[in-house]
Amino acid sequence: MHILGRARDHLALSGYSPGSPSSARASHPAACADCYGPQRASTMRRWTPSNGVSACRWVCALSALAAVLVSAPTASCLGACSAHGLASFSKAAPAAAARHARSYSHLQGDVRRRKLYSYQKFFLRIDKSGRVNGTKSKDDPYSVLEITSVDVGVVAIRGLSSNYYLAISKKGKVYGERDYTINCQLKERIEENGYNTYASARWRNRRRHVFLGLSASGRALHARKTRRKNTATHFLPILV
Repeated sequence: MHILGRARDHLALSGYSPGSPSSARASHPAACADCYGPQRASTMRRWTPSNGVSACRWVCALSALAAVLVSAPTASCLGACSAHGLASFSKAAPAAAARHARSYSHLQGDVRRRKLYSYQKFFLRIDKSGRVNGTKSKDDPYSVLEITSVDVGVVAIRGLSSNYYLAISKKGKVYGERDYTINCQLKERIEENGYNTYASARWRNRRRHVFLGLSASGRALHARKTRRKNTATHFLPILV
């Protein structure tokens, strides 16, 4: 009813009166001329109202009503859409930040106690003198290792009993380092067979990664002679 009232007010301001033919002719001479031709327009004073005038009136009234109906919902729709967009953004921003934090929080500072069981069936160990080799004994205290994430995909491995860090030198020597240095940074990667490989994060040999590995006799391999696909460099982390 409120919308119909606004339509009547609009028609009243434009000079339209429902029962007055003259008001229809005054308000819409051009439309009548288009409907009935030049000759009828020139004799408009002697013309009497007919069904054509009523149709013209209803066209104008419906046009005004359509303009009112379209303008009101559009404004309210824009307001509702804007409010919905702001609410969605305010809810999405904290969620995105939380996802970002959850995705990277585990990559740095994570500490795991593991034994590294090689594909050659040896447990990796770092003894009290810093020597790195393998043992068949599952109860060897020097085979218990602490693996700490220091960067994205980079870890440091330390023997809990010996307190030496596993290190790979620029020349490819595998040894135990008393203090943590760049030689102790190892790239940890899970291979297709489910085993892990540990390559030096700092040094390469002719652009190739150099890896930690144990031979069939349990001896530490020279890192510059190793390859990723060589199973001697594959280790399975076992929870302690």
